[in-house]
Amino acid sequence: MKLARAAAVTLAAIATGCATVPEPDSEPATETQKPSVAIVTPKPPKPPVVAPAPVPPPAPVVAPTPQPVLRASETDLLVQEFTRLRRLPAAELAREQEAARNAFNQSRTDSARVRYAMTLAVPGAPGSDDARALELLDPLAKTPGASLHALAFLLTSYIQEQRRLHAQLAGLQQNVNGLQQNVHALQQKLDALRTLERSLSERDASAKRRR
Repeated sequence: MKLARAAAVTLAAIATGCATVPEPDSEPATETQKPSVAIVTPKPPKPPVVAPAPVPPPAPVVAPTPQPVLRASETDLLVQEFTRLRRLPAAELAREQEAARNAFNQSRTDSARVRYAMTLAVPGAPGSDDARALELLDPLAKTPGASLHALAFLLTSYIQEQRRLHAQLAGLQQNVNGLQQNVHALQQKLDALRTLERSLSERDASAKRRR
């Protein structure tokens, strides 16, 4: 009896399973999705880090070099003295000549020699003596090693040029004087001719009146 019951249950289960229609899946089958590819945008490179330019150290403060005090040389002083002498009136120049002569006789230095020659070489001065000035300058002008050689040489050339110009001027003055004399003589002759002509004219006029 137990076997008959078990067989009946089995048959019922089979019949139930055959009559049941399998329900379709509620969700449709999905298509196979392709794997997504991520697009990665490259980041721009970072600008290089530029190190700041090194700041130069401050320039050292250099103290200004003191300029040497320029002192006039002996030659410069004598040239300035000659310029002053040429501007002096005759009376003051005469005193300078006497003082320079005494200083030279006492010291006999080259500077005193040149200064004495300068007082005698002032053109047009009453006490000027070109020959004596050249005589004083001659030892220095002929000695290249002398301290005032260059100045003495220049003064010698200056005096000689002045003498040459004075000689030319004197020659021209003589020519002018000669021309003036000739003009005066010609004027006298012209006056004499005019006097003679006037005398002859008066004589002719007198003779006509007598006729």
